[in-house]
Amino acid sequence: MRCPFCGDEDSRVVDSRDSESGDVIRRRRECGYCSRRYTTYERVEETPLLVVKRSGAEEVFARAKLLNGLLRACEKRHISLERIERVADEIEGELRCESVHQVTSVEIGELALRHLRGLDRVAYIRFASVYRQFDDIEEFQHELARLDEPDGVQATDDQSPHDDAADRQAANGTPPDDAAGSHSTDYEPVGQPAITGSNGGHDS
Repeated sequence: MRCPFCGDEDSRVVDSRDSESGDVIRRRRECGYCSRRYTTYERVEETPLLVVKRSGAEEVFARAKLLNGLLRACEKRHISLERIERVADEIEGELRCESVHQVTSVEIGELALRHLRGLDRVAYIRFASVYRQFDDIEEFQHELARLDEPDGVQATDDQSPHDDAADRQAANGTPPDDAAGSHSTDYEPVGQPAITGSNGGHDS
């Protein structure tokens, strides 16, 4: 395994841990040349999971994009990288356990929100504000109110906020996938989060 810092191929494993789902092995390695440590992941090669975006375009599911969106939402929230990576693993595991080879970007985004809701309220609102593309303070307040509803209540809404956002974009002649930027993916929020904070957060 080539060291990402110096490029040397000599390394030793100093720690190995299984994920909670049991489908990933996390290994901490130490470079034999520069002595710096880095993390590698070992997982079974699986059938590619296709993601259908709101525009109808398809792309192969990329865990790195999901993880990047979670990291941005959890920035300065005192949540360890290991915990955030575990959330990404759990989301991917839920998607793959359905025994399907195709999911929508909306499904991924909603799963991310459900996990963030139980992890950290600020991270949830950050992710939601970009993913659902809030246009005004009323939408922001509506999302805050949803945090206090039981889990089952949110799923019974006739139309979810991301559908409202898509309707507004269509009315303005803006393709949904272009609304947040030309390089956006539906399950990776782009732009700046609506709020920041350094207190709170639940880690395990």
